[in-house]
Amino acid sequence: ELITTLYIGFLGLIFSSYFVYLAEKDSGSDFNSYADALWWGVITVTTIGYGDTVPQTWMGRIVASCFSVFAISFFALPAGILGSGFALKVQQKQRQKHFNRQIPTAASLIQV
Repeated sequence: ELITTLYIGFLGLIFSSYFVYLAEKDSGSDFNSYADALWWGVITVTTIGYGDTVPQTWMGRIVASCFSVFAISFFALPAGILGSGFALKVQQKQRQKHFNRQIPTAASLIQV
């Protein structure tokens, strides 16, 4: 699940960066190459937001806004997956600890 989520998120990053590049390439903005658009995408997804490259056209801003909402909501999924996996591990350890404490008591009752 986690690998699939990260893979889909990575593809979304690549395509969204490309669409922003297409919307911005002829406007005289800072998106001079696809590498600049990819840089912007990575910085946006990681929520660092240097502000060195921003969309100037309305189309670029719309694509960027949709991408930002998608990225924030989509990359919250791995956090939930990791959190629930961690909670399951903790619960399993607690259950095993409780079971191990009950073994001597059960064994002494059986021997009586």
